[in-house]
Amino acid sequence: MALRHLLEYKFYTMNSLLFGISVAALFSTTSLLIVLFRVSPLLAPTQAIFAFFLSVFLSVSTVGTLVFMTIWQRAPHHTWDTGKLTSISFRQGIFLGTATSILLMFHLLGLLNWWITIMIYGVFVLIEMALDH
Repeated sequence: MALRHLLEYKFYTMNSLLFGISVAALFSTTSLLIVLFRVSPLLAPTQAIFAFFLSVFLSVSTVGTLVFMTIWQRAPHHTWDTGKLTSISFRQGIFLGTATSILLMFHLLGLLNWWITIMIYGVFVLIEMALDH
């Protein structure tokens, strides 16, 4: 009886976590669109750039987490539970958001080439591969 209650609680918690990530993805994407269409970098450049990078990071991280979650759920070669799947997908989403923000920063500074893009994403792919699943 207690095990069944614990399993139901864990299932409810993971579904509410997935729902929370979905709502965060919706809000962060909306904030990115608001920053892109409504905030003028000419009037307040410091706040506009900070808001842009923050909204890009949050949007890419949450949407990336949902995409990675879907990919890992469809992959048949592992037997991870929902908690492990969520933590791995969340970490990969954070890495994707960080790499994309760094990439946009390099573009803003005029330092971006195609090989720098590969190197930035490659560093985060190698970090993810080094972490033990």
